[in-house]
Amino acid sequence: MPLTCQALLQSHPQAWHRATNHPFLSGCHSGTLQPAQFNTWLVQDYLFVKEFTRMVGRVLGAAPDAHIDVLLAGLGALKDELLWFEAKATERSLDLATPPQPTCQLYREFMASLTVQPYAVQATALWAIEYAYNQGWQIPGPMPAPYTEFADRWGNPGFTDYVNLLAAQADDALVTASTNTRAQAEYAFLRVADLEATFWQMAFAAAKT
Repeated sequence: MPLTCQALLQSHPQAWHRATNHPFLSGCHSGTLQPAQFNTWLVQDYLFVKEFTRMVGRVLGAAPDAHIDVLLAGLGALKDELLWFEAKATERSLDLATPPQPTCQLYREFMASLTVQPYAVQATALWAIEYAYNQGWQIPGPMPAPYTEFADRWGNPGFTDYVNLLAAQADDALVTASTNTRAQAEYAFLRVADLEATFWQMAFAAAKT
């Protein structure tokens, strides 16, 4: 039976719950998150998105013709997102030249490692990363200021539609994937789930130092 994105979610509910439900996000929702914790996450997420942009470019290079338009749209949005991060950092007087924390570096290395994987694995990982952001910022409910615009960026209906297109493309690639490739795709999904959970947590640990 072919592997699908929905099947991955159904097979690993606990791992996905940890990836998308975290005190960092509930703290944003309740307004109890400390500014230093959010600022730590914001800088590290900028560093993550820079490498993620490179990853999407590599996925585009491996994609079949029918998938190119969706991926190009994603790359265009990432250009705007990086500029937005820079504007937010300026508003908060944050240094974006800060070195990546170990958790961020592990995530960046994982994304770089996907280059040698089959397209179906890359497409599954891309969907999982974007879906984790989409769900993470939606699940707590409406966010108060100053976190409203962050939740709106990743939790808005348009982004949800984009994530659904990524899921359809990953499913399309997985249909004809070998058993070994499907196993690699499942591993990539679980690795994304784990890295997402630790990335949220990083804001608490790093902000104490």
